[in-house]
Amino acid sequence: MGIVAGLDSSSEYTRIVVCDTDTGAVVRQGYAPHPVPGSTGGGEDGTGAAAGRRTETDPQAWLLSLGDAAAGGVLEGVRAIGVSAQQNGLVALDEAGDPVRPALVGNDRRAQTAAADLVDALGGREAWAQAVGAVPQAAQPVAKLRWLARHEPEAARRVAEVLQPHDWLAWQLLGRPPRRTTDRGDASGTGYWSAATESWRADLAELALGHPVKLPEVLGPAEPAGHTPEGLLISAGTGETMAAAFGLGVGPGDAVVSLGASGSVFSVHHQALAEPTGMITSLADATGMHLPVVHTLNAVRALRGAADLLGTSLEGLSELALTSTPGSHGLVLLPYLEGERTPDLPHTAGTLAGLRRESMKPEHLARAAFEGMLCGLADALDVLRGRGVSVGRVFLLGPAAGLPAVQAIAPALLGAQVVVPEPADYTALGAARQAAWALGVAQGTLSPQQPPMWPAPAGRVLEPGEELAVGQAVRQQYVTVREQTHPGAFG
Repeated sequence: MGIVAGLDSSSEYTRIVVCDTDTGAVVRQGYAPHPVPGSTGGGEDGTGAAAGRRTETDPQAWLLSLGDAAAGGVLEGVRAIGVSAQQNGLVALDEAGDPVRPALVGNDRRAQTAAADLVDALGGREAWAQAVGAVPQAAQPVAKLRWLARHEPEAARRVAEVLQPHDWLAWQLLGRPPRRTTDRGDASGTGYWSAATESWRADLAELALGHPVKLPEVLGPAEPAGHTPEGLLISAGTGETMAAAFGLGVGPGDAVVSLGASGSVFSVHHQALAEPTGMITSLADATGMHLPVVHTLNAVRALRGAADLLGTSLEGLSELALTSTPGSHGLVLLPYLEGERTPDLPHTAGTLAGLRRESMKPEHLARAAFEGMLCGLADALDVLRGRGVSVGRVFLLGPAAGLPAVQAIAPALLGAQVVVPEPADYTALGAARQAAWALGVAQGTLSPQQPPMWPAPAGRVLEPGEELAVGQAVRQQYVTVREQTHPGAFG
């Protein structure tokens, strides 16, 4: 069939992978940072995103970055392109299709109050969970619309249509046709599309902004967005989480644990899940299935805090932790350093329990940090299991997944086989796989129900083995402290 390309337009860069349509083998790559100066919108004072994190940018920067990444003939011979981009961005367009202001992106804390206002406006968290499978958060487009209406009313009045970054990029590649499109995956993160009903809730976008706006057409997984003037097929595209899952080949029975400063746990499931308190965010995937997600506010930040306290690096903390024993000599860290979202404890702090003279050693604190982080993520995983999600295998993503202590401790605490994939841009690979699917359907060589069967990524497979019982005892120690400190946190 030839070659296809996948674009990963993240918050900081554009990466392109060009793949063989039949085997998925990468034949060329391109990369370029976004030509945007430092962050805008404030820092850790609650007026913007975390220091250094961009909260708004000119969308043209994404196109400039794409052009730089494609320089030198990277896209030569490509027959289809899949576009993936950072989620939760908002590109607000006027009647002429021009942005009314820079795009709002990132985890913009300015919209925290707007999100809380929206929760109350619809009648509470459960009302939102039933409506769209998610409770508004500051990062979501629905909260950004409310913020825009409250803080920039003149710009808000000019908004006629709203897109997300992947939608806008695909539209630009197609030559700005009258038809604007998105996919179910990216739509499911807006706060005004329901994964359960597979439809927009335009009334919620209007509730946020104060007047009706146009929303893009939602395409099926293998449906093309269109063709460029040169005849190049552009697939539906999707958000970065969905593209990464598709690139990894995640399927039913799999979960993905992402280890960033905060954490997330998601799995592939056959139906949308609504959770009354909002702990589960009901997203759709890039294949026609669903991606229920549970977020934690604390993951690697707990490790960095412990490393700073002990005057070492993450690698040094890992070495220290492995000289301790399971259970950390009775030390238990509840890693709620920034409050917590799972369980819902936004105003709490972390807790270090079990201090005794014999446990007050650096290696025990180091291990307690790893055990606390992983037990917090296991709590998130159990939220999904409690709703009937089967988890037989867990993919660990993020640089911290390579730490020896994480790999030694995770299988027994998570209670499943753990896979640590080799480093790769799985987001771009997922976008390329989608492009190959759409191309194959258009040519009649693939079914709309069956994506191309690319090989699973290489990685290290870790089994809980004989350590499972010990790991579950450590989990119980953690749960006991959590329930004593925050009784009924999980209802």
